[in-house]
Order: sequence, then C-alpha cells, then structure tokens
Amino acid sequence: MIDLHCHILPGIDDGAKKLAVSLEMGRIAQQDGIEAIACTPHITPGVFNNDAWIIHDAVEKLQEAFLAEGIDIQLFSGADIHVSPDMATNVPNGSWPSLAGTRYFLFEPPHHVLPPNIVKLAKSMLNAGWIPLLTHPERLTWIEAHYDVIKTLDEAGVLVQITAGAITGRFGERPQYWSERLLEEGRVDVIATDAHSIRGRPPLLREGFEAAARITGEQAAWAMVHDTPLLILNNQAVPQKRRNNVSAKSRPARKGRHGLFGWLQRGKG
Repeated sequence: MIDLHCHILPGIDDGAKKLAVSLEMGRIAQQDGIEAIACTPHITPGVFNNDAWIIHDAVEKLQEAFLAEGIDIQLFSGADIHVSPDMATNVPNGSWPSLAGTRYFLFEPPHHVLPPNIVKLAKSMLNAGWIPLLTHPERLTWIEAHYDVIKTLDEAGVLVQITAGAITGRFGERPQYWSERLLEEGRVDVIATDAHSIRGRPPLLREGFEAAARITGEQAAWAMVHDTPLLILNNQAVPQKRRNNVSAKSRPARKGRHGLFGWLQRGKG
C-alpha cells in the first residue's frame, strides 16, 4: 500500500516530535503493509513555515535513518498545503512541494471556516495544469452546511482523499458518516493515514482499506490505497470516477455521544 498523506518527519510540524517517533511510525507502517510514504508536513503560512528545501532535506535524512534501521519503506517529499492565495505562486515555482515533484499536490482547507474563494483557487490551479488532492473533507466542520462545495470541487477535477481512521470511526461518528457517504457516492480517489503519532494518530492504512472495501468492493478500495497513489507518484492520469446518486435520506445523520459536533476537537490537522 502507498500512503500519500503522513506527518512522519521529525520536529517539523505537529506530527512526529523526534526521530525515535518517526522510526517507530515507520515500523508500524511497514508492519501494516505500507511500502511507500509521501512525507507531507503542514505548510501553513505564519504557523508552519516549511518549504521545499526544508522538507526535501528532512526526507533525505529520514530515508537514511530508515535504511540504517532496516525499515523498508520508500519516502517521497510532499506537503499538506493549507489553502491560501500564495499557493498559486509557490506550488508552480517549486517553493512548496507537490507530491514527489509531480503535478499533484495536497490541498488542505481550514477545518472550521469555508474559504470564500476555494473553488476559484482550485479551478485556477487546474487550469494551470496542477491537480489538487483535497485532504480529509469528511473531517471538516463545515461539510454539512456546504457539502455542495465539496461536490463542486470533486466534479471540477479536484481529487478527494479521506482518512483511513475516519472510515473506521477513530475520529467519531460524524467523520465516519461523511467518509462512508463520500465512498458510496463514488467521490473518493485516495485513502491515506494522515498519521501524526504512534498511538493517537498511527500510520495504519489497512483498516481503512478493509472498511472501504465493505462499501465499494475490494477492487475499488485497493485502487484508493495502491493503484491511484501509484499513478499519482508516477505523474500519470487518474481514471475518471464513476459517481453514484445516493440520497442523503438513505444515510440518516447520526449524533455522537457528545452531540452532533462532539467530535470537533478530535483529529485536527
């Protein structure tokens, strides 16, 4: 399997705090069946001011540490790029890294606020030949009020990535509901771990594949954790999705133990 979204680089954002944690995350990922990881620390201007040079250097050092420890996982550069106007300049000029130097890049919206120009920005990137991969829409607190925006982005050509742990309920019932709905509607291209740690947010992808397979079938789920990520890393075209018309009434909203939005403070980033 291939994980395209993982905060495994040590001391660079809110993911792994030190090398020992990164190495243990690598061991967990290898045991889970992950063979390649895109190292994608946050780029959030004013909060995590990472750039391509910082990230590439950190990836090279971690790959050397993996080899020394016998962790057989290939690492690639990338970034969890927070939506901002600077994206239109800094991704094309190479200041902010795409996934493995391809035309694909992670496109992270704010968790609690819908950016007013997100569709316009995404379409401008698409028109310029860059393909955004929308990260974890199922965990955005504004998805219920603005699900039409997610659909518009998807139908415009933005790829969609959901979190493995969200499908299994690790982030609560609301993200699980939306991840299942996105899968049922045929809007998901990639499942990734978005791992940040050893215990709370571990790099486990197989559980997400197995949960997705119960909804989409094994072949389609495998494409989300292997075939499509491989195409992306090779800078190849991703096949067009077969979307399904699923009525929201067929999946009634579920309230968690702490109310409708009891999960909001869990699993940020």
